[in-house]
Amino acid sequence: MEKIRVENLTKIFGPHPEKALELLRAGSTKDEIMEKTRHGVGVVDASFTVDEGEILVVMGLSGSGKSTLIRHLNRLIEPTAGKVWVDDQEITALDHKQLLEVRRRKFGMVLLNFGLFPHRTVLANTEYGLEVQGVEKSIREQKARDALNLVGLSGWEDVRPAQLSGGMQQRVGLARALTVDPDILLMDEAFSALDPLIRRDMQHELIALQARVKKTIVFITHDLDEALKIGDRIALMKDGKIIQIGTGEDILTNPANRYVERFVEDVDKSKVLTASSVMNKARVVSYPNDGPHVALRKMREEGISSIFVVTSDYTLKGWLDAETASQAAKDGIKKIEGIITTEIPVVAADEPVNNLFGQMADSKMPLPVVDENHKLIGVIVRGSILAALSEGVNSNGNS
Repeated sequence: MEKIRVENLTKIFGPHPEKALELLRAGSTKDEIMEKTRHGVGVVDASFTVDEGEILVVMGLSGSGKSTLIRHLNRLIEPTAGKVWVDDQEITALDHKQLLEVRRRKFGMVLLNFGLFPHRTVLANTEYGLEVQGVEKSIREQKARDALNLVGLSGWEDVRPAQLSGGMQQRVGLARALTVDPDILLMDEAFSALDPLIRRDMQHELIALQARVKKTIVFITHDLDEALKIGDRIALMKDGKIIQIGTGEDILTNPANRYVERFVEDVDKSKVLTASSVMNKARVVSYPNDGPHVALRKMREEGISSIFVVTSDYTLKGWLDAETASQAAKDGIKKIEGIITTEIPVVAADEPVNNLFGQMADSKMPLPVVDENHKLIGVIVRGSILAALSEGVNSNGNS
């Protein structure tokens, strides 16, 4: 279900953006517009949606426009052109009073520098949003305590921010955003100031927290590994434009252009690519009622030494090797149903490639890939994994 919709959003910084906007629409670049008009281009014709409960990561290098973009979602920055909707409400059409109300009800923000008040306790910082809304003290304190418990900070309510580590301060910032129970969390470089180990911990915490609270999150980062770890989808920006938007796997396996290719070329693909990316179609299968001679003929014609056995709707029943089939033929067995190996390892389509190496090393057979109904949707051989990691794969999983 669509939670946020952005249409043709453009932002030009400067006192008279009309001329710059005209040049932009005529095809002038960001640098050309700055040279001709002394106006800066922040976002260029951005259009995208965010589903309810989704984490969309917006990423790019410094100056790409990602932080400018996120601040349009709650209209901290006014757009030069374009529209933003939250649910069915057009944010860009609200008056000041309506906008304040929507910000208070719908949005929470978690920022790079934590934004905590040094003179307030952790509890007082956490309840601040509800205090601004005029919520009764006992109610806001309880909600703040609940949020602190959610982020693992129960027992720290009475200390000051200076007494906390960077990771703990960031948790307070996250708890403060959660206390007002917003539909949407806007997280701008929220973990970038943290040490690498603490940053990884916070990434895991966010993923675990999202499994419980299921907020709609727009997360800004310049770190591709972070984006791939936490994002359901990634929007990659350059010079104010969204160059590509899709799942991490989409971007790794089907980069939109050379810029995206260069951006992702150093990623450890084994941690991101999934079984669906490296599997091949099972071009030939056997059925339980096949005889061993039929199974052997299929193997011979395909040049393989084993075959998967499925029902007519492709539910996986097991596996048969040529040696077993050959002996069954000599013994006069008429159907292979009773001689197949039924206890075999299987993997789901979304299993990370990094988890497959151990299974491949211990198995004499290809790995079958099955869906949630145990239907065979593909097979994985060692060669397809190596090809995917060294050369990349296309969207059909072919090397």
